[in-house]
Amino acid sequence: QVHLVESGGGSVQAGGSLRLSCAASGSDAEPHFMAWFRQAPANEREWVATISPSGAGTYYGDSVKGRFIISRDNAMNTVYLEMNILGPEDTAMYYCAATRTTMFPRREESYKYWGRGTQVTVSS
Repeated sequence: QVHLVESGGGSVQAGGSLRLSCAASGSDAEPHFMAWFRQAPANEREWVATISPSGAGTYYGDSVKGRFIISRDNAMNTVYLEMNILGPEDTAMYYCAATRTTMFPRREESYKYWGRGTQVTVSS
């Protein structure tokens, strides 16, 4: 079992930056594939980024590539999402997700564990 708690959301002006954190805890201590998804009101959940258990592999959605950076600190059981050059289109609830292994790191259904989310609001 893995318990995920997101933090770091808030309100920022367009062009600004935010850093989200996802703290993992639970009985399954092995590093997992970790991902960030986001969902804006009336929109489907969108995959943002994934990082492999070792941190060596990172994958990004087209809408955030070049602006967002996913990283992890396995000693702290924490995954981060550094978000830069934010725009109003980035406004959403951001969710952290985890799975032990997957061949499809971009797919929502690949992830077994989910956090409750942290809200990011970008004003123009």
